[in-house]
Amino acid sequence: MTKAISYAAHDPKSPLSPFAFERRAVGENDVQIEILYCGVCHSDLHQARDEWGNSTFPMVPGHEIVGRVTQVGSAVTKFKAGDLAGVGCLVDSCGTCPDCAEGLEQYCNNSVFTYNSPDKHNNKSTYGGYSNLIVVDQHFTLKVSEKLDLAAVAPLLCAGITTYSPLKHWKVGKGHKVGIVGLGGLGHMGLKFAHAFGAYTVLFTTSPGKAEDAKRLGADEVVISKNPEEMQQHLQSFDFILNTVAAPHDLDQFMSLLKRDGSMCLVGVPDSPHPSPSVGNLIFKRRTLAGSLIGGIEETQEMLDFCAEHNITSDIELIPIQQINTAFERMLKSDVKYRFVIDIDSLKQAA
Repeated sequence: MTKAISYAAHDPKSPLSPFAFERRAVGENDVQIEILYCGVCHSDLHQARDEWGNSTFPMVPGHEIVGRVTQVGSAVTKFKAGDLAGVGCLVDSCGTCPDCAEGLEQYCNNSVFTYNSPDKHNNKSTYGGYSNLIVVDQHFTLKVSEKLDLAAVAPLLCAGITTYSPLKHWKVGKGHKVGIVGLGGLGHMGLKFAHAFGAYTVLFTTSPGKAEDAKRLGADEVVISKNPEEMQQHLQSFDFILNTVAAPHDLDQFMSLLKRDGSMCLVGVPDSPHPSPSVGNLIFKRRTLAGSLIGGIEETQEMLDFCAEHNITSDIELIPIQQINTAFERMLKSDVKYRFVIDIDSLKQAA
């Protein structure tokens, strides 16, 4: 067992505060990582405040982890001490079901998430990356390139793979017209990937002031979604729309922009349901409304390698962990461009 320090949510109402606990001893297939940076995901806030109704306390959030390996188990072949490593949203799965066999561990009925998930090693709950170290099975540990800014790599472990995976699944590429709904932590990564894949990329936003930044990030065009005339100009023209908004909204206004056989994929999880879309909007053009959850370990590694090759990282604001509660409040107001990342070195001041 190794002592760890962190910031934790102790109940749904109180601010996150310092919390000490013990990580498991390094097993033969385990990798121990000194955490350098951890991204702040909107789901961290949802779960810390029990907005999805499945939270266990105390909770140490964080599943966008980048760090350096400090120790490996006797059977570990992927890593050695000193290597850079990443950990995303998953730390375990059954390994035998059809989903796991196809490298889609995120859909395994027995997947174990990086925090707020039953930990089979100690019958408690998993603790995440708002801490100074973590121990993870080598299969769920990812290689990170030395080429990129490590702090800006951290959000790729969730925001990156959450947008990369559906764009790859629906085979987005040259010759496609692709819409990205929302310019936030997820949306700005969707823009970067769709642009890198060669698609004609359109951002949908309610904020005219975001147009210039969207074009810098890869948008060929920006549409103000609350302007009916601008929306009307794009009827039945999109091959694919990636909807990243995590708040309830009218889906029909975007479904009507899809071509026949076009698809819209949802990746944001609101704390209350969307208004039900029109069935006719689906049937009469054979459109598809779908969802996607992060990505499997193999695809996440593919995404990290793609980012290293194409110099893609998240746009971030680096904060000390002592500012996490302020960051949560700012995130609710969309007051970040476009992802907070915690400098875990700041935890030493809380020890």
